[in-house]
Amino acid sequence: MSLTAGIVGLPNVGKSTLFNAITNQKILAENYPFATIEPNVGVVTVPDERMDKLKSMYEPNKFIPTAYEFTDIAGLVKGASKGEGLGNKFLSHIREVDAIVEVVRCFDNGKIIHVDGNVDPIRDIETINLELIISDLDIINNRLEKVSKKARTTKDKDSLIEVEALEKAKESLEKNIPLRSIEFSEEEEKVLKSYSFLTIKPIIYLANIDEDELGKEDNDYVKTVKEYAKAENSKVVSLCAKVEEDLSELEKDDKKEMLEALGIENSGLDKLITATYDILGLATYFTVGKDEVRAWTFKKGMNAKKCAGIIHTDFEKGFIRAEVISYNDLIEYGSELQVKEAGKARLEGKDYLMQDGDICHFRFNV
Repeated sequence: MSLTAGIVGLPNVGKSTLFNAITNQKILAENYPFATIEPNVGVVTVPDERMDKLKSMYEPNKFIPTAYEFTDIAGLVKGASKGEGLGNKFLSHIREVDAIVEVVRCFDNGKIIHVDGNVDPIRDIETINLELIISDLDIINNRLEKVSKKARTTKDKDSLIEVEALEKAKESLEKNIPLRSIEFSEEEEKVLKSYSFLTIKPIIYLANIDEDELGKEDNDYVKTVKEYAKAENSKVVSLCAKVEEDLSELEKDDKKEMLEALGIENSGLDKLITATYDILGLATYFTVGKDEVRAWTFKKGMNAKKCAGIIHTDFEKGFIRAEVISYNDLIEYGSELQVKEAGKARLEGKDYLMQDGDICHFRFNV
């Protein structure tokens, strides 16, 4: 399951520095499960201590943690929705991502000029969010003109539902309320999904702070961002993009030493990935063995058959059953054999809801 977050932000907020940190991450190319990496895409592994323990236990020939893509979406300026800057090209790039990471400047530095003359994170957030709202409204208005006529004349049920959902979305956007803050029915969600609306995507506000403020109480800028995010039920992650860039150039032990010197446990980038997983409702299951230990990302609520299909479509088509043990049981008992002897191994059918930390072996026949 390829997952992508789009990094957006105004000029001089630290977006490019953050992206440099991401692209400097030392990822083994042969272990990256997706296709050719484009220049504006950075790939990071999802931090998971369980993978290190599984690697130590199985000593596999191949070790593949799950990966996450970050796309550097350049070109946003005020008026993007009307074609300013990269305009529609910028907006089309955002439509392709699963989540939006909005970098917000939360530090003062006279040497780095702000595009609007002074630091004001809420103004910056609203500048970007307004462009996304205007873009969504344009799509809704164009579509409503067409579908409303059909709904009135034919009384077609699907058309009526679509009109109702779009009008509800329009009313929200005209009040500057993003669609992610609105509750839609299951039918309405199904209709809106096909439009890839920008404001319906989950968002994380990334507060870029000064190095001296790491590990300390939030500064006033960060506090205002958190208040803003709370109102729309979004998340905020604080980090120093420059420190992240420095960390990305270090080996694992040196990185750990630098984090300790800074007085923080985890890098900001690790916190960002964890937060992104959370807002997207993602979890991880594992396949293990001497040949390969691998992590697989799935959506919470997916059944065993669908999860098998993440590995290969044949696994889903010919699904017979899943042999499942939990990661915690494996660590407690020390081996798969001992887990089985303790009666903790399970045979699960296609409707079993996969749990985070499940270790699976799928049986299938095609």
